[in-house]
Amino acid sequence: MTREPTIPETMTLHVPFRIVKRGGRKEMQLPHGVRPDRKADNTLVKALARAFRWKRLLESGEFATVSELAEREGIAPSYMTRVLRLTLLAPDIVEAILDGKQGPEVTLAQGLEPFPLAWQLQGTHFSL
Repeated sequence: MTREPTIPETMTLHVPFRIVKRGGRKEMQLPHGVRPDRKADNTLVKALARAFRWKRLLESGEFATVSELAEREGIAPSYMTRVLRLTLLAPDIVEAILDGKQGPEVTLAQGLEPFPLAWQLQGTHFSL
């Protein structure tokens, strides 16, 4: 008759990570070199969607100026122009944001700051 080894009732597992704020919410940051499956940053995706919608409304002639559209949307024209600047992002950066592959350092706050208009320089600016 053989005896089975005893199984401990508790086990301690050490997982190194940090909690960081990102886009107004807390997120777990794993050690360098570990990349979890990422989800799209909803705040950034929503801002991109608004930017392209606003651009379409302005280009269609439905609204003559950014100020007119901003008044209708109930937001400041200066904020609207910063969000509209997101329509100037390179297509590969927009795709990375939509797929959630933009990296934790790319946030809405960074996207609203001035960035290079040349697509080939944007990848370096956004660390992609």
